[in-house]
Formats: sequence, structure tokens, C-alpha cells
Amino acid sequence: MRVLLLLPTTTYRTAAFLRAARKLAVDVIVASEEKNALAELNPSGLLTLDFDAPDACAEQAAMQPPIDAVIGVDERTAVVAAAVSSRIGLRHNPIDAVRAAGNKLRMREMLEEGGVPVPAFQSLSLAESPESLAALVSYPCVLKPLNLSGSRGVIRANNESDFILSFKRVRSIVQSLGTKNDDFGTQNILVEEYVPGEEVAVEALLIDGAFCTLAIFDKPDPMEGPFFEETIYVTPSRLPHERQESIIEATRRAAEVLGLRHGPIHAELRVNRAGPWMLEVAARSIGGRCSGALRFEGGASLEELLLRHALNLPLALERETAASAVMMIPIPAEGVLREVRGREAAAAVSGVDEVSITAHAGQRLTPLPEGSQYLGFIFARSETPEQAVEALRSAHRRLEIVIDQATALSKVSHSE
Repeated sequence: MRVLLLLPTTTYRTAAFLRAARKLAVDVIVASEEKNALAELNPSGLLTLDFDAPDACAEQAAMQPPIDAVIGVDERTAVVAAAVSSRIGLRHNPIDAVRAAGNKLRMREMLEEGGVPVPAFQSLSLAESPESLAALVSYPCVLKPLNLSGSRGVIRANNESDFILSFKRVRSIVQSLGTKNDDFGTQNILVEEYVPGEEVAVEALLIDGAFCTLAIFDKPDPMEGPFFEETIYVTPSRLPHERQESIIEATRRAAEVLGLRHGPIHAELRVNRAGPWMLEVAARSIGGRCSGALRFEGGASLEELLLRHALNLPLALERETAASAVMMIPIPAEGVLREVRGREAAAAVSGVDEVSITAHAGQRLTPLPEGSQYLGFIFARSETPEQAVEALRSAHRRLEIVIDQATALSKVSHSE
């Protein structure tokens, strides 16, 4: 069996997918948007594809040795995976459905039309004057780029002066990315009502239209703005069973309305007394290294599960019994990373599985909302979700992050 992995050069997932492929004795072709330095030494295992041109990718992939499965890891590569799978005759999501899931405006339009609760929203042109738009918006509201992920560029505004400053900031973020991928997405932004409540994430798998829940993650840190940096995910959820069932049904219904039928689903929702409100539905699995917080029957990783699903191999969807949590270590300040101290002390905390610093010394760090990366990840497992979360917080307090902020060396200590 041979699988085509569509892995952007910025993904954290390459090693996990390759480990899973080795475990299953699956041949792998790794495709990236930039040429690999080793491509000439292993031309059959490395491929360069323009992920912004799905049809061309499909034709290029069709010229490779027979491929039994295609897997993407983000919004762009999910579209490419659907195009390639369609071209070579594999099970796949409709391409239009995947594109809709990757566009915040189109997704909300379809969900609203399909009766799935979403925050009230509107699309505003970045060419307009924010001063003239501010009076037309209800507050509090949230401004969002249409095609970015990971809370990048997402800002809450509580009043007109907030809106004007936030609009200019989001416009700068969007325009810095250019217009190659989506002209509409770089000329407009989404403005939606702020929905109070607890925030959760759902990880699921669609198997020929059947919706299979893998996990519900609670987000124990307040997500109230002005920025919406995600830090801790913990599962199993501590919400009441009835509320969890409503979350699962809302996610299932959202996938159905979008036309998604086969492959991973990652959804983000707010939950309050009125029920669940759909914020995002992505035709991909959870991002970053957060998949490391999930283990399934027999110790299978999420990546192994996705490979098995794509290759039509037997699946064991039952998650481990232990509570599991991951912290995406936030970047505390703009500047150049010099050092991260206290790793051994953090890793020694009871319940902590791993402390992984993915940023490197000398790397320029940019916090949200402009930034798109984390400092690293901490993983913990324990008997209860509360214990797993406390292990993460305890480990994080032991880290000292040394950042050079342009003119002076600034040490930011989380033990303070």
C-alpha cells in the first residue's frame, strides 16, 4: 500500500505520520510546496506540489506510481487531497464542501441556511473606512480574517474605538499575506457577534457519511478576548452528558450541511444556555502537535487512525481511559528567542508526558494576533481532567523564557 502525505513545510505533523506509516508498513510519498534537498536522492518518495493549484496537483499525482490514499493536514492540503482523490478514483469529500469549510464566510452562510446555530455575522470590505463602518456594527463583536486558522488575526471589539483599531490591525495582518490564494479572502473580513460561554473542540471522523466522535476537548482557560489564544485542550470533557450530546449533534449536522462525507473533522464551538454555537468546522484533523493528546485502543495515535481510515484498514475508535491534556505554550513577547530554561524541572512534574520546545534559539517570535506559531507543547495524562490540567500549569510555571526584545534582553518568567 502507498499513501500520499500532503505536508506543508511548516507542519508539526511530519514525524508523527511517518512513525504511523512505519508501524503499518505503508509506503509513503511526502509532498510539500517546496523542493526537498533530498528529492534527487529519493525521487519516488518526495514530491513538490503547488498546493495553491489543486487541479495541477491532481494531474501530477496521477503520474506517480499507484496511490492508495491521500491525506492533507490543513485547509489548503485538504482541498488538494480531495482533488487528487477525485482524479485517481479514491473515496473523498466533495471539493466544494472542503473549500466551503475552509472559508469562514461561506461556511457560516451555509450553516445558517441549514439551520445550524452560528453567531450573527457580516462580511466587510477592507477597502472601507473603519470609522464609517464602526457605527454599523453591534457590540461586542469579533473580527476575523476569512481564511486564517489558529486564532490568527481574531480580535474582539467592545465599542467603536476598539473596532477602528482592531479593523486596522486585522487589515494589516491580512494584507501582509498577499493575494495569491484568495482575492476575496484578502479583501474582506468577517465581523460576527461575540457569543459568551464555554469553548470546546470536537475531533471526529466521517466514514462514508457516518459521523464518529473521537473526542470532545474542553478549553479550561477563559476565551473572552481581546485575543483568543488557545492554550489548553483537555479530554474527556467535564460538561454534562446532555450538553456533550448536543455538541456532537451540532457538529454532525454542520458537517452534513456543508456536504462533508469522508475524512477527519475538527470543529470549534461555544456553549451557553441557548445551546451550542458553531464557530468553525474544518475538513481536517486537529492542528499543530495537539494530536499527541489523543491515543486510541492498542496505543494507536491519531495519525495511525487517519492512515487506517484512508487505507480502509480495520479501525478501533475507542480512546484511552486516562484523561489527557495538551498546552500550546504561548509566546509571551515579541522578539528573538535566546533560551528556554527549566525544561527538566517541567518534564519532572507528575503526570507530564513530554515538554517539547519547537521554537529554536535565534528564532524571531511573534505573539497572536499577528503570529501563527507557538513556543512548543506540553503533554500530560492523569486519572482526571483536573489533574491533567494542573500538571500542565505546574510544568509551565517551571519554564523561564528568555527573549531579546530588540534593544534589551528580557527574561519572562512564568514562575512569577
